Amino acid sequence: MSSMMLRRSLTTTVTTWTTLRCLSTTSTQLSHENPLGIPRRNPNPAPTMPRRGGPPVKRKIPGVKHVVVVSSGKGGVGKSTIAANLAVALAQGQGKGVAGGRVGLLDLDIFGPSVPKLMGLEGVGEPLLSEGANKLIPMDNHGVKTMSMGYLLPPSANNDSPVVWRGLMVMKAVQQLLFDVDWTSSAGDLEVLVIDMPPGTGDVQLSLGQLVVVDGAVIVSTPQDVALIDARKGVNMFRKIHIPIFGSILNQSHFTCSCCSTRHQLFGSPDAFKSVADDLSLDVLGEIPVVPVISSGGDSGVPVMVQDSKEGEETRQAMRGVARAMWKNLGRSI
Repeated sequence: MSSMMLRRSLTTTVTTWTTLRCLSTTSTQLSHENPLGIPRRNPNPAPTMPRRGGPPVKRKIPGVKHVVVVSSGKGGVGKSTIAANLAVALAQGQGKGVAGGRVGLLDLDIFGPSVPKLMGLEGVGEPLLSEGANKLIPMDNHGVKTMSMGYLLPPSANNDSPVVWRGLMVMKAVQQLLFDVDWTSSAGDLEVLVIDMPPGTGDVQLSLGQLVVVDGAVIVSTPQDVALIDARKGVNMFRKIHIPIFGSILNQSHFTCSCCSTRHQLFGSPDAFKSVADDLSLDVLGEIPVVPVISSGGDSGVPVMVQDSKEGEETRQAMRGVARAMWKNLGRSI
């Protein structure tokens, strides 16, 4: 079959699939066993949670060597922005003399996916399906392979199509995003898959810890007490489900005035964050400042790690340090 015919065949499959999914409703057309509507030809289906008995056996995500999750106890702390820039930094191979790695970014926030916008892939259409296995083919940009629920939502002029699902549908969708994506390329398996988690300590976190071999987690917080309280809960949750924690990142730590170079701690002193990290025996991997280009870059799909703006240099340096810590934790010498 020619490449043109294959693409037409896959496009037809995806078009039909779009008609059946109806993600903006709770339509009975949706299957609880296959909420993403992927044609089932995969001989190795995703593992499921047992109805009784012991927990499932953890397994590696196909085509992925290492998994790092980026999490937060509270929403709105910049976790997804950190995850996107960390993935780009890892793909750039930050560290002297180190070539870029094969890196993926998986968005597991089913109800509020933001990776498509952050990575400049909003509105690019639905992912194709791999031949034979019928797995989702990741979208590429900025040197990173990505997958998100946001790619699977029906097109909307206002980007306001919600996912109105109950827990069972959500968990099956999470399992499909974990195990029904084709991360392997001609260059080989991914070296690292960065997973952008939903905020909190709910079902998605629990299922990930029970189903997947995770190398480590990164906890993102801001200096406010309310964020730190939830960060503590997140740390304790990961420890209960036996996921190692590589360290923590303080986001929105300070703002540096462009006129006088004075640092202003807009959301409180970082001392409380450092005290919590010390109390929980966490390494502080980096402190990310408040910089307008981080926000504007996210809105335009250009992560600060691929910008050359002068005001973003402090952030890039901080993220390079985080990337170096990740490679070190994963056993890669840089």
